[in-house]
Amino acid sequence: MALRLLFLDMNAYFASVEQQDNPDLRGRPVGVVPVDVDSSCCIACSYEARAAGVRTGTRVSEARRRCPGIALVRARPERYIEIHHRIVATVEKHLPVETVHSVDEMSCRLMRNEREPADAVAIARRMKQAIYDGVGGHLRCSVGLAPNVLLAKVACEMHKPDGLTVIDHGDLPGALHHLALRDLPGIARRMEARLRAAGVETVADLCARPKADLRRIWGGIVGERWWHWLRGDETYLAPTRRRCVGHEHVLPPHLRTDHGAWGVALHLACRAAMRMRKLRYWATHLHLFVRPMKENGVFPPLWEGKARLGSVQDTPAIVEKLRTLWAQRPPRRPMIVGVSLTGLIPDRSATRPLFPGERRRVELSRAVDTINERHGPNAVYFGSMHGMAVPLRIPFGGVPEVPRATHADLGSTAAG
Repeated sequence: MALRLLFLDMNAYFASVEQQDNPDLRGRPVGVVPVDVDSSCCIACSYEARAAGVRTGTRVSEARRRCPGIALVRARPERYIEIHHRIVATVEKHLPVETVHSVDEMSCRLMRNEREPADAVAIARRMKQAIYDGVGGHLRCSVGLAPNVLLAKVACEMHKPDGLTVIDHGDLPGALHHLALRDLPGIARRMEARLRAAGVETVADLCARPKADLRRIWGGIVGERWWHWLRGDETYLAPTRRRCVGHEHVLPPHLRTDHGAWGVALHLACRAAMRMRKLRYWATHLHLFVRPMKENGVFPPLWEGKARLGSVQDTPAIVEKLRTLWAQRPPRRPMIVGVSLTGLIPDRSATRPLFPGERRRVELSRAVDTINERHGPNAVYFGSMHGMAVPLRIPFGGVPEVPRATHADLGSTAAG
């Protein structure tokens, strides 16, 4: 059988964009951080930093200890999103992008006349070169070619940076036997523990197990799908229903106050509400959490509050409940704030508001969304958010649109 999928992963993406834009950073260890304080952590690092033992998630203080010459750069999500869209446009000159998996990962389906290994490799090489020539010579990427998307991602991870790896049907399952269980996408700590409890210690063990065993280990049809994926088959994945929409934010030092944290919480709730409406869901519950700063060298317990919403889609109703929850939190200096809308109901199944005032609030919220999509993410916002600049963050598994306007101080039009 021939190859079907091409998976492309931009290597050390955020750090590589910084090195591309700033020649002084090229060849140097670079760590990208949301806030340049010792309590923050690296959200990305260059290969030079990795060679010194710095990884994604390494605290800033530890990164400086392990790599005294590291350059710590404040993250620029708008720039990473802008370059992402340029990369997608470049890739699509060679193959249509079937799925954008994250800001630095995408997959493409090969057409029937492109599936022989020699043809697929030639396309991959042209694609890689086009990115280097047209987007940035210091942006490296790895490509995996395989019969399905899981194996294409596995192939992509095998040789970094700047790799090109093929896993064909004839290579299976032997090409996977040298991998650790955690090298397979979707097998994290808990799944690995479950596999080991069932006597599966290696990928070779996993490949050797019959379909019924994998179904039992996974507890359902997903195990059967894994059996097929490991053999190069493609299986249909039913669309999943989203359970929540939310955001969390590590507060910069100047916002680690009750007033500053409230402004951020409000901003996150408004952003989550807008995403929910765009995805055509209604929320039934609101979840707020606040992680306090250390006290006497120890983190106090995480505080969480939950409220029932009924079935709502309008921002004012969500903000009203958020205020009630916020008033219940203990008076400790906040460090992290998170807001989630949960118990989501698809638009087609939601009960619409009965009263005219409630319906107008939904219409008003949708009108604000339209204005912000057209004129910038904060063209209209709640007055209590004024002056509360919350940097854009890139969620896992999603890529926001390139903002049309930036507002360092949310200084546009304030809504009541």
